[in-house]
Amino acid sequence: MLATKTSIRLDENSRIPKYLQIVHSIIEDIETQHLAVGDKIPSINEISEEYYLSRDTVEKAYNQLKEKKIIVSVKGKGYYVARNISHNKETVLFLMNKLSNYKLRIYNSFIDSMGSSVQVDLQIYHCDAKNLLNILEENMGAYDHFVIMPHFKNEDKSHYNHDSNVLEMLKKIPSEKLLIMDNYLADFEGEAAAIYQDFKHDIYKALCEGIFQLQNYEKLLLVYPQQTVYPYPREIMEGFKKFCKDFEFDHEILETVYTDMELRSGDVFIVIEENDLVNLVKQVREQNLALGEDIGIISYNDTPLKELLGITVISTDFKLMGETAAYMIRKQKKESVKNVFNFINRGSV
Repeated sequence: MLATKTSIRLDENSRIPKYLQIVHSIIEDIETQHLAVGDKIPSINEISEEYYLSRDTVEKAYNQLKEKKIIVSVKGKGYYVARNISHNKETVLFLMNKLSNYKLRIYNSFIDSMGSSVQVDLQIYHCDAKNLLNILEENMGAYDHFVIMPHFKNEDKSHYNHDSNVLEMLKKIPSEKLLIMDNYLADFEGEAAAIYQDFKHDIYKALCEGIFQLQNYEKLLLVYPQQTVYPYPREIMEGFKKFCKDFEFDHEILETVYTDMELRSGDVFIVIEENDLVNLVKQVREQNLALGEDIGIISYNDTPLKELLGITVISTDFKLMGETAAYMIRKQKKESVKNVFNFINRGSV
């Protein structure tokens, strides 16, 4: 008999293929803790000889277990249990482009909405398309669902989202297992679930909502960082320019809030990064300007702190995005839904 913690249970009268019976036996032993991570399991030849099975049958079973990342082969040593599993739990791989407060709010909302019966694993690919491709390749077939935020950067640190290699890889994922989040990919319209921001039209629409307040100012300034570790969608800048052109606003785009900047009464700033917001508020106070009267400030993306400080924002609803994604997975939806994006006036314009 095999000197191992596992035993292969085969039913000659069952219509279930023998290779699947092997798979189910090993999975059941891991679930019942007869096998733990790191335990060695019998070789293909050992099972083949012990249970009078063809080598091809056992190899097919092991290949399926390897594809699901349940076992791993170590050259010259054999096969080992690679991870704990729960056959009763659905599994989700959540692929986030960067670790930020906004992204974590989406993730936490998603986790809460999915509930404890689902295992969600988080990986960060840092806007690196090659890194994302490697993660997908390593985990293809290992999860029931894939949630992906497609944001990438090129060598010039500019943002882009339509990466041909990534699109090709995503199309290998069964459409019912894929959910695109936060950014729109036209290639998957109607083919997979999607909950996204429309960055160009979102900022345009939100500024239109605040037109009554903005008309009190002479110039609109967008602080859009050009060189950052994690670049922002250029559609934000395009939507801002279109709004200013359509409504005939004098405008300017800055890369940052400069130290000792020349602030002029009648300016209203739209600020994306937190550091720029802090620097701007500090300078407004130092120059004894009245926020919401002399100088206007609108911050991009809402946070509880901005609400506490009374900062006007234009922002998507991060909590709702996570909830909607969870709902789509639970209900097996394949719709493309644009998340809400609002102008929230708190008196700083």
